[in-house]
Amino acid sequence: MAVHDPISDFLTILKNAGRARQQAVECKGSHLIQRLAELLRDEGYLANVKVIKERPQRVLKVSFKYDAQQKSIIRNLRRVSKPSRRVYVGHKDVKRVLGGLGIAIVSTSQGLLTDRQARKAGLGGEILCEVW
Repeated sequence: MAVHDPISDFLTILKNAGRARQQAVECKGSHLIQRLAELLRDEGYLANVKVIKERPQRVLKVSFKYDAQQKSIIRNLRRVSKPSRRVYVGHKDVKRVLGGLGIAIVSTSQGLLTDRQARKAGLGGEILCEVW
């Protein structure tokens, strides 16, 4: 039985495309992947996120941001909660990533939130990934 993890696939696409210094990449998406990409855009890690095809399979076009030395703004990504090992935390246990320099994406009852938003709202949940 094959286990498919679309979040890990999306994070791998972002990591590899950033290291290859691509301006944009197209990838399969869902509502969850789209919201994850929008959170990264809102936090300043991505330049733009656009749905270019809705049916039969949603396709997202993700544009990257680079610094003055042409290095990706996303230095590293780490999948925390995996299909084989889920990681849940309460609202008091949502930790800062690199002392607040990075973000963690938390799946809460209110949808996907960054670690700062989850702490402010007093919500815990599943920590999907960390980005810095």
